[in-house]
Amino acid sequence: MDISLSWLNAYLEPGDCSAQEADDLLTQAGLPIEAHTPLPGGDVLLDVEVTSNRPDCLSHIGCAREVAALSGRTLKYPEPGAIQTAGDTGDWLTLENRDHAACPLFTARVITGCTVGPSPAWLVERLEAIGQRSINNAVDVTNFITHEFGNPCHVFDRAKLAGHALVVRFANEGEKLRTLDEKDRVLKATDLVVADAERAQSLAGVIGGAESEVSDATTEIVFEMATWDPVTVRTQARRLAINTDAGFRFQRGIDPRTLEQAAERAVALIAELTGGTLASGALREGAPLPEPQRIALRPSRVERILGIPVPAGDIIKMLRAVEIAVEQRSDDELLCEIPPHRSRDLPREIDLIEEVARIKGYDAIPANDTLSVSVSPPQAERLAVRELGRVLTGLGFDETVTFSFAQPAKAALFLPEGLEPAAVDEARRPDEPTLRPSALTGLLACRHANQAARAASPGAVRLFEIAAAFAQEPASGPADQPPPSVETRNLSLLIDVPGSPDSVKRKFEDKQSGLRVMRGVIDAAVRAMHGTEARVEVEPIERPPSPAWDPAATGSVSVRTADGTTRRLGLFGLLAPAVLEAFGLDTPVIAADLNLQALVEGYPPRSLAHALPSFPHIDRDLSLIVDDAVPWASIAELVEQQSLERLEACSFVGAFRGKQIGTGKKSVTLRLRFRDSDRTLRHEEVDPQVESVIAQAKKSLGAEVRA
Repeated sequence: MDISLSWLNAYLEPGDCSAQEADDLLTQAGLPIEAHTPLPGGDVLLDVEVTSNRPDCLSHIGCAREVAALSGRTLKYPEPGAIQTAGDTGDWLTLENRDHAACPLFTARVITGCTVGPSPAWLVERLEAIGQRSINNAVDVTNFITHEFGNPCHVFDRAKLAGHALVVRFANEGEKLRTLDEKDRVLKATDLVVADAERAQSLAGVIGGAESEVSDATTEIVFEMATWDPVTVRTQARRLAINTDAGFRFQRGIDPRTLEQAAERAVALIAELTGGTLASGALREGAPLPEPQRIALRPSRVERILGIPVPAGDIIKMLRAVEIAVEQRSDDELLCEIPPHRSRDLPREIDLIEEVARIKGYDAIPANDTLSVSVSPPQAERLAVRELGRVLTGLGFDETVTFSFAQPAKAALFLPEGLEPAAVDEARRPDEPTLRPSALTGLLACRHANQAARAASPGAVRLFEIAAAFAQEPASGPADQPPPSVETRNLSLLIDVPGSPDSVKRKFEDKQSGLRVMRGVIDAAVRAMHGTEARVEVEPIERPPSPAWDPAATGSVSVRTADGTTRRLGLFGLLAPAVLEAFGLDTPVIAADLNLQALVEGYPPRSLAHALPSFPHIDRDLSLIVDDAVPWASIAELVEQQSLERLEACSFVGAFRGKQIGTGKKSVTLRLRFRDSDRTLRHEEVDPQVESVIAQAKKSLGAEVRA
């Protein structure tokens, strides 16, 4: 921001601050000077770098306040002067504010009998010193106040306002507005405007309209000063590519309690320079003004944070110098009332401590020659992720780091039912505005890149990524509040279906083989995180949660830990043909999306040591003919519920389908292992256990024993 040294000194007593002193003091205040530019008449233009948390310093008074606090000078506020009033503002104008969230406060005043013309020399010089062009005595005052107090304002020609009314509202879709830069704008329903009784007259917080601008023919002026929601102003300014001094300030936030003093100064100047008469009173529409913000500050805490003792009296003096009201409650408690112009910057005690350090000077805080550093071991989750990477790379996977955005059509394939896509402004990312609902979008893009470059033979690609996925719940609250967001951190896996690349429609056996490979990968990952006694459970899903998954080959994955707790991990299965088409893949792929938190929360797994068995085991293989739809999980659960005596393990051997079995049937072979820890088992002791399993399988699953 450009400030004039002469203008700055007008608010200081004594006003003898040199350019170098202003540079030193503002730099100490955290407002470094980028450049000094000499101006005619001995003035100097200072280019001040103002951080986004200090909108109060986007004005000459704001910078003067900092110089006064650090130099011991007195800050002089300009007096509004005597104002001649006649009539009532409500007789000349009506005001309606339809959205107090978007416009927390809107104020309007009326000056009549005005003569609009050239500005006096002192005002022209002030504006030209900071690169502003003089327009006329009414408009120049609004620009002057913007740079004096930091409160942007606007003037309308009352005669040009239909119905002599101002209405704060959102624009009608497609509504047109010609702005002061003589450009015709087409508005959206999300654009906030100040309108008259018929049409939009200015883009709120950004730029005024040409149809109601003040000219030499104007005799009745409506003066407006307001404060706007920063997000609303920023959104419409970016969409329409309009950068103004007003928009720059409103986007950083202006407290509505700062309007009154600046507005009184502005209308007094307009009345004085135009010879007009101010209507008494002001029209105000908006939410109730914020309550004063009071924060307790402990001098002991100041000393602990800064590392040096700062007496309570010095703290009080420093804070009062920047207009923070301080009341001493006890030896170790100061009650501080934050001034309106700092309400966004000082919400906590630690911010006040930083303010003390800033005013005292960071050079007063000693710096140690050495720092003591305590090295902590890596967090369990970090170690778990590292171990996951080791296991997966050992299984032939390559790790990827892909982009967090995706094209809307591709993202929609992975969007869970009941959620909406999370997106950014399409003007900023026109091609990929949607945050990915799954990292599989990135893995599929990588697979397509490998295919296009012929970098890997079909069936050989294995990819994984640990990344965040995003979505949002449907909006149910107020229109000005964003819907709740949903963010998960997942392990995403992708492998090719093995087999020859003859066509997209691979053989059934190849797809089954790929599913078994992915199941084995998931088993290995779960064992690495939860231990060898953890068991993966897969349940078929007839209706997957998103269109990306093939309903005929998708399962829900859970892990049952050694303590009997079951945690849902996610999904794995064959991706639908629509996915292959969307990403241009010639090779069908198997994928998995597993919740990282549920996967790694068992890490490090408990190691259980057992003595080697002293006696041999007896294995019994059992082949059961069941319906093709019966999953292995149902058979394993049936065996577990039998609580067979001396059963050590139940494992899957294989499955067979063929003419010998019958249509719609399959033969599932399982292996039952029995052992007695104290003696050698006899086969006749095992036979009843096996018969029990067969009987229960016939009863519960309609199974037959295959000879």
